[in-house]
Amino acid sequence: MFWGLLGLSASAACARHTGAPSPSTDERVALRLEIDSMLAAPDMRHARWGVLIVEPERGDTLYSHDAGKLFVPASNMKIVTAAVAIETLGPGFVFATPILVRGAVRDSVLDGDLLVMGRGDPSVSDHMAGDAMLPLRAVADSLWQRGIRVVRGKLEAFGDAFPDANAGFGWSWDDLDEPHGATIDELLFNEGFADIHVRAGRNPGDPIEARVSPARTFPRLRVLATTAVRGAGRDSVAHLEAVKDTLRGDVVLRGTIPAGDSAVVPVTFRDQNEAYVNGLAEALRDRGITILGSALAPATTVDTLLVMHSPPLSQILAAFMKESQNQLGEMLFKSIALARADTGSAVVARRLFTEQLLGWGAESDGFIVWDGSGLSRRDMVSPETVVRVLDTMRRSRNFQAYYDAMPIAGVDGTLRTRMRGTTGEANVRGKTGTLGNVRTLSGFVTTAGGATLIFSVLCNNYLVSTDHISRVQDSVAVRLTRLRIRSAR
Repeated sequence: MFWGLLGLSASAACARHTGAPSPSTDERVALRLEIDSMLAAPDMRHARWGVLIVEPERGDTLYSHDAGKLFVPASNMKIVTAAVAIETLGPGFVFATPILVRGAVRDSVLDGDLLVMGRGDPSVSDHMAGDAMLPLRAVADSLWQRGIRVVRGKLEAFGDAFPDANAGFGWSWDDLDEPHGATIDELLFNEGFADIHVRAGRNPGDPIEARVSPARTFPRLRVLATTAVRGAGRDSVAHLEAVKDTLRGDVVLRGTIPAGDSAVVPVTFRDQNEAYVNGLAEALRDRGITILGSALAPATTVDTLLVMHSPPLSQILAAFMKESQNQLGEMLFKSIALARADTGSAVVARRLFTEQLLGWGAESDGFIVWDGSGLSRRDMVSPETVVRVLDTMRRSRNFQAYYDAMPIAGVDGTLRTRMRGTTGEANVRGKTGTLGNVRTLSGFVTTAGGATLIFSVLCNNYLVSTDHISRVQDSVAVRLTRLRIRSAR
């Protein structure tokens, strides 16, 4: 590693060269003792900590604890994915989704099929578009303006840009029915899930109202839930679940909800391409375009009618990093492979990520990459690797877009409630990560003297509450803001 462990002599030499002081010995010792005491507390005896804090302008290590060891990163893996994405694709990159026709258009009738060619656009979602149906309605408007009123054939997904498994390697089976664990494919609608909006009747036994969004008509919903008496304790809240019926292809809502209450129940899509196509079909019907769905002899040629474009990658990265959105990470992971090798597979993506990390100077035994989101427990990184990536980005021409995409302590994203009322608020830019018994925080912090520090604080295998681990990580980050280190520039 190029940072010397508490390299006082190297730091002093660098300070003489730049004319800017490095932290004093007393300040270093105080920082080391404070962090050591937090990590060695009796309630942390089961926890594995990996910590690295550097002042990158001088190549100076301020603190290191097991920084070369491997840890499960959880969503700190997104630090790597975002970096590889913006360096490979560029901040202005846009995803293109061609809308194709297989057949001729005559007198307002498409005498053939309408095809959607997915290429990994993750932005057709409530999260990014405000309403996932808006981009699909724009397609319907474009088709209407081109004079198409009837599609005699079918509306179908076309191509297989992401040919391998739709779930990441090593993902937990239990996660797949949760929005954060929704699978992905070359077409992705609303990040892989729908919301069921439920309203109870006024009295016990009354029928309930239920509707789905963002599409009104997909998935098909079968309601078996009932209105119950509003009681105390457990009986004062809704107990609802959405179960996918794999034989009938619909979703069964069952359970109870107290009289007069309302709730929102998420449900993941079984087939992402199917969900996207059904959303587009609804948009077409709403615009007055009829899809007959006839089985026609396929035309020999396929022509591009129009192309949908996503927002630029810089905007997508902000949605990805700030809210730690797993599906965006997986779409980026495979899209990098698709852009570089024309095969959007996880196998190719892992190879490209490995090559990139090694090219940035990471040690070959300092990481294991299996997915782009960090949802896989098979992912492993060292604090050294995380800091190496962050330092690479600090020196990149794309740094500002990358930095702006990160959550800001006490302000937004997954750090919106953390470090409020401290010197870390609106200062620390960091990426959180959470799995069972995994909590991570890495990023950038500005000292009281105006220097930028890079830190990575990874914790695995703890038995205390996750909030307790978060407080330790926050305390480390806040402590760094009070250092008097001045910028070497």
